[in-house]
Amino acid sequence: MERMQRAAGAIVGAAVGDALGGPFEFGPEGAFSRRFPAPGAGGEMCGGGGWDPGEATDDTQMAVLVAESLLEQGGLDAPDVFARFQRWAASEPKDIGLQTEDVLTNGMPWDLAAAIHFQINQRAAGNGSLMRASTSAVYFAAAGRDGTMDAARRIAALTHGDRAAWEGTAIFHELIRVTLEGSAPLTALPDILSHVHPDHRGRYATVLAPDWDPGQATEFNGAVWPCLGSAVWALRTTSGFEDALRAAIDLGGDTDTVAAVTGGLAGAHYGLDAIPARWTRPLHVPLPGFDGRVLHLADLLHLAQRLEEELPMRRKR
Repeated sequence: MERMQRAAGAIVGAAVGDALGGPFEFGPEGAFSRRFPAPGAGGEMCGGGGWDPGEATDDTQMAVLVAESLLEQGGLDAPDVFARFQRWAASEPKDIGLQTEDVLTNGMPWDLAAAIHFQINQRAAGNGSLMRASTSAVYFAAAGRDGTMDAARRIAALTHGDRAAWEGTAIFHELIRVTLEGSAPLTALPDILSHVHPDHRGRYATVLAPDWDPGQATEFNGAVWPCLGSAVWALRTTSGFEDALRAAIDLGGDTDTVAAVTGGLAGAHYGLDAIPARWTRPLHVPLPGFDGRVLHLADLLHLAQRLEEELPMRRKR
C-alpha cells in the first residue's frame, strides 16, 4: 500500500470516527450497534445531539487548525497554533472541552496558560490533545521517532499541563509514523513504550497490553490513557476499519474522541480505500471563527497530501 493511502486514511479516518461518534457521546455501551445492528446497511452518519449528519466535532476542527498552522508557518510555531485555537474558542463552537476552554480563555500567554491551569487544578490529563493529533502525526512522521514524539509533546502542552497527556499524544504520533512506514503498529508498542517518560510508562504499558480491555479501565475514557488504550484495543480486536469504529463507539462514554483516535489508527493501518464511501460523502468540518469555512472530503485529502509531502521544520519559538 502506498504511503499516501495510509496518510490520507489517518486524517480522513479520524474525521470519520469523530463524526460517527459525536451523536453517541456520553451514551450507554452498545448504543451504536443497537441502532445499526447490521454492519454495512447504511444510515450510520445519522447526526443527533446537536450535530448534523456527517458533521465533525471539535476533535477534527482543532486538528485542521493545527494542520493549517504547520503548513502556513513551515513548521511548528507554537504561538501561532495557540492563537488559532483562541480564535476558534472565542467563536463559541458547538463543543469545546472544559479544560481546553479554560486554558484558551484565561487570558494567560501561550507558554503559561496550560501550565497555570494544571498548577491550580492538579488535573489536566484529558484526551483533548490526543483527539486532534492525526494531522500533526502525519506531518511529523518524516522527522523520525524522536522528532515526532517531541513535536507531539510540545503541541499537547499548549492546552494540557499534565505530562500524561503529552506522553499519550506522543505514543499516538509514533504509532502513526511506524504505520505509515508499513510496519505493524501493535508490534511496535514495546519499543514505543521504552521512549515514554518513566513517570508515565507503567500507566500506558497497562492499557496498551495485549490482554487489556476497556472493561478493566479505572478511569472514564475521557482521560487520555484509557482513551488511547480503548482505541488500540478496538484496532487489535477487529479485522477492518468499519468493525474497529463500531467497537470503539459501542464502548460509550466519550465516543467522538475514542472513535477519532481509533479512526486515525485504523485509517493509517487499512488505508483510505477501507473507509466506506457512505461515511465520507456526508463528512464535513465547520471551522467556527474562520469566516464560515467548511471542509469536505476533497479538502481533507488535499490537506493530507500537503502534510505528507512537506518536510517539517521544528520552530523553537
